[in-house]
Amino acid sequence: MKKIALISVSDKTGIVEFAKELERLGVSIISTGGTYQLLADSGLKITKVSDFTGYPEIMDGRVKTLNPKIHGGILGLRDNDNHQKDATVNNVEWIDFVVVNLYPFVETIAKPNVTEQVAIENIDIGGPTMLRAAAKNFKFVTVVVDPSDYSKVTEELAINNQTTLETRKLLAAKCFDTIEKYDTAITQYFRKINQLPEQLLLNYEKVTTLRYGENPHQKAAFFRNPENRDANITNAKVLGGKELSFNNIVDADSAIELVKEFERPTVVIVKHNNPCGVASSETIDEAFKLSHQVDTLSSFGGVVAMNRAFTVEVAKYIEEQKLFLEIIACTHFEPEALELIKKKPNIRLLEVGEMLLDTERRDIKKVAGGILIQTADTSILNKEDLKVVTKLSPNEAEINAMLFARKIVKHVKSNAIIFAKTDKNGNDIVTGIGAGQMSRIDSVYIARHKGGEKVQGSVMASDAFFPFPDGIEEAHKAGATAILQPGGSIKDSEVIAKADELGISMVFTGVRSFRH
Repeated sequence: MKKIALISVSDKTGIVEFAKELERLGVSIISTGGTYQLLADSGLKITKVSDFTGYPEIMDGRVKTLNPKIHGGILGLRDNDNHQKDATVNNVEWIDFVVVNLYPFVETIAKPNVTEQVAIENIDIGGPTMLRAAAKNFKFVTVVVDPSDYSKVTEELAINNQTTLETRKLLAAKCFDTIEKYDTAITQYFRKINQLPEQLLLNYEKVTTLRYGENPHQKAAFFRNPENRDANITNAKVLGGKELSFNNIVDADSAIELVKEFERPTVVIVKHNNPCGVASSETIDEAFKLSHQVDTLSSFGGVVAMNRAFTVEVAKYIEEQKLFLEIIACTHFEPEALELIKKKPNIRLLEVGEMLLDTERRDIKKVAGGILIQTADTSILNKEDLKVVTKLSPNEAEINAMLFARKIVKHVKSNAIIFAKTDKNGNDIVTGIGAGQMSRIDSVYIARHKGGEKVQGSVMASDAFFPFPDGIEEAHKAGATAILQPGGSIKDSEVIAKADELGISMVFTGVRSFRH
């Protein structure tokens, strides 16, 4: 009995050669659409699906393979007498090979400004239906969804005039895996409309097994979302250095996501998942030096993220200062600079690409037995969002410094305090950081003492409101001239009165940015 292959592919890689080999081995081919035209133009004898079924394609090709002669030919059990009888009565021919890959839905929605209509038209219906049918009936049908499997199929066919049951079962498993990922991509696309869905399907693929987790006695692995193509730690290219550890990945993620907040050349240094140095300047070289000088002690063993290229000047500065760094992540490395920094073989070098904020991302936190999901804190404030609540108004330099500090404070563990200033050369520089304290005044105190004399003349940004005036008093002792906070405390009036008494300007943003 002749064998029949149904071929309908979006990815045309190797399909002509595969079809020619099937034809040489005595397999008849039926096909549709663009695949039919390609194979026919290549000199192959191809039967149109519409001729095979006796039913035309309708509705602009939306309905073509959804037909009993197709699915009966795929699903029928060859060793079942009733199925054989039904096939004979209804003129159904057995289909032995289903070679299908799906409309490029994932590739389509990855394109910029793709419309909903275009996305929906790239949802395959007939393809997954045929694949599922063929995979279910792997006892008799060979299903091929991946071009890399073409040669294995033809090799076995040439030797045994059929594929082995083991091969058919493996190909069926690959098929179901492909369909699952495809359906998940479609589901996630529609769930973006509702950013907090009723159900959450997580589809992550393993990148690597890590040496250990946060501590040496913990096992760990790194997984990635295959649909994510943003510039981030997951998609970074590793150009040199030691293997990334669990903590390296966590810290690099924090540094990269913070530096994305800035348009000006900016450098961030992170230590233990908190920034210890941040600076913006007209050049990335100057920003690197200023960022390091914020806290030279804490930056030892730090993770650096830069929203520009890594330059020769930065490489020379690292050598001159004998800086010990764990990671350098940047948009790209200048060739000469890369050669210089590779002389320090232990520094992990990550090329991330253009660092743009992903405004649609979600934040997921794990708890025992479940997860919490929220939209990410993508809040961006401008001058117009600031409400002056004190008698004294901040000047332009103070407003600029407060907006700079506010971008940073939402990336610092709560309770979070940032002191910052814009210097006479127009550089934006962090001067003190207080993080992760149980009381807000303690964070102010730590930031003041970490910054020392540099804090004088700075502005102060807080991630949440001040519950008491004592935080304002501590800021005054530090030499702060202006304060940015969300407001919302029942003691706001007392806090404002204290700022007026001490001659400090204060603005409310109305936006809290806890990071637990």
